[in-house]
Amino acid sequence: MKSAVIVFPGSNCDRDLAVALEAVGGSKPEMVWHRETELPEGLDLIGVPGGFSYGDYLRSGAMAARSPVMQAVAQAAARGTFVLGVCNGFQVLTEAGLLPGALMRNAGTHFVCRDVALTVENSQSAFTSRYAAGERITVPVAHHDGNYVADPATLDRLEGEGRVAFRYGEAVNGSARDIAGILNDTGNVLGMMPHPERAIDKGHGGTDGRRLFEGLAESLMTHA
Repeated sequence: MKSAVIVFPGSNCDRDLAVALEAVGGSKPEMVWHRETELPEGLDLIGVPGGFSYGDYLRSGAMAARSPVMQAVAQAAARGTFVLGVCNGFQVLTEAGLLPGALMRNAGTHFVCRDVALTVENSQSAFTSRYAAGERITVPVAHHDGNYVADPATLDRLEGEGRVAFRYGEAVNGSARDIAGILNDTGNVLGMMPHPERAIDKGHGGTDGRRLFEGLAESLMTHA
């Protein structure tokens, strides 16, 4: 699995994501600075990591979404390259228009950092194929602006098209319909607030995030 991780000023989970991708995919990801205008050739996956890109000025992810590299990310996604945005990466993907909706300030206005229960809503995507539909898993969150919002028509469309990948199994941040992660309409872009890369090793206290990366790697090998 050939992958790349985008690095913005303020990213702080880029190494975590790279370690997870290397552990499961077998090769070290390329680290791509946000000012690059091109991506390495032949990528299977682009990771947009968590952190505080540009210090979360304006809106979280708003400035990063306009970095030069994001045009190349959008073009790659349109060609079918897989894109995974985690936490701040999810925020960046919505601000860049690769996913619908927006991530707003947590309902309780506090930074939330803890393990949370998730329900797998869609097990048919490449990202979720190693999970069972309806399965409950535990993955860490760490965010201040994770409250997913969208208009009712968009929420109904996401639900109706099976594009809700993960849903919170408990109150976390006030997200509409407890949505924790969504897919684009072609299923090759996933944005999620929880951090699967922080749950891939027993030393993390749990390994429920590892299967996301394993399923993706397996899907890419199957369709190579």
